[in-house]
Amino acid sequence: MGSLKHLLYDYLLSIGLSEIAAKYLNMAALIIALMLVVFIIDFIIRKLLIGAFIQFAARSKTNFDDLLISNKVPRNIAHIIPLLIALEFFPIVFYDFKGFESFVEKGLQVFAIVLTLWIVRSLLSTLKDYLKTLPRLKDKPIDSYIQVFMIFAWVAGFMSAIAIITGIPFLKFATGLGAISAVIILVFKDTILGFVASIQVSINDMVRIGDWITFEKYGADGDVIEINLATVKVQNFDKTITTIPTYALISDSFKNWRGMTNSDGRRIKRALFIKQSGVKYLSDEDVEDLKNIQLISSYLETRQADIKTYNQSNEINKDLLLNGRNLTNLGVFRKYIDTYLNNHSAINKDMMIMARQLAPTNQGIPLEIYAFSSDKRWENYEYIMSDIFDHLIASLPYFGLEIFELPSTTDFR
Repeated sequence: MGSLKHLLYDYLLSIGLSEIAAKYLNMAALIIALMLVVFIIDFIIRKLLIGAFIQFAARSKTNFDDLLISNKVPRNIAHIIPLLIALEFFPIVFYDFKGFESFVEKGLQVFAIVLTLWIVRSLLSTLKDYLKTLPRLKDKPIDSYIQVFMIFAWVAGFMSAIAIITGIPFLKFATGLGAISAVIILVFKDTILGFVASIQVSINDMVRIGDWITFEKYGADGDVIEINLATVKVQNFDKTITTIPTYALISDSFKNWRGMTNSDGRRIKRALFIKQSGVKYLSDEDVEDLKNIQLISSYLETRQADIKTYNQSNEINKDLLLNGRNLTNLGVFRKYIDTYLNNHSAINKDMMIMARQLAPTNQGIPLEIYAFSSDKRWENYEYIMSDIFDHLIASLPYFGLEIFELPSTTDFR
């Protein structure tokens, strides 16, 4: 050890350098040598350890070891031995400079804390991924448990690092931090809330840059262009910018359209309000007239035959339309909508297509169209939806139906 700490010192003195210059050059040479040794050992151990894990995982029947590799557990563990070597030999490197020795020692100890947290995070991520593969644990909130544990681990690691840097014992530092925590929370309330929120937003993948979100409370409706500790910036579709506090994303309700963007269609959900006075049973003559509508002619043929068979077999008195089974103009119109949507080229046939009647209101009977357009782009989506409703509104008179609307001034005239 004695020869190592003055590896070049005596030689540098012998060639005429001053004592202080010899000491600095000797320290620099030792730093370079130690860094090379540590780097080489780290590289060799990392390759050997990862290779051993890969070979073991290839022969193993469980996927736990595969998850260890994918979560970089062997890579993080491989750094332990080089770190121990650095801790062992750095007093020799800085033998003549005790001030540097103290500074480097604290730096290595802080790195040891960070490395420990990396290993713990990798192991917990592996455990989380493995538990999610077990059928009985698929519906359990495993992520929440891991997040809570990691929060405590990072807080403990941060406090340990500060205690090492300041030279204050950990327990004394923790006690003093508790005494001033109320002041810290009061002064940095928004920063702390934003920090916690940004962690939650990131971990839970609630919002990403580029997501389209709607946040009615703040008047935001557009694409997220920036996420930082305190604010989230949204560029609205009118090109204005709305700034939202980051903590509002976890304290208030907002809509993220990413699911729609990633899906195979964009939902159309809109109702026509039909005047109730226009709804009626269809006579045979009415049905014959409606058979001229090609989309539902075969349906009416089949349906009319089934109804006649039923009424005749049950000896229904059809002098009154109310008796027995009957078609209504509203029901036939619903069938027309359903057939029309299923034949529309812009509607995704692999997703839900439905025309449904909602509860009557004082503005008529809502007939809701529920379907998904194949084109999700806003402009094209609006065009498709308008085209569909243009057609359906114009179709209503053919079924003896009317749209409800409040009286206008011309109606009173």
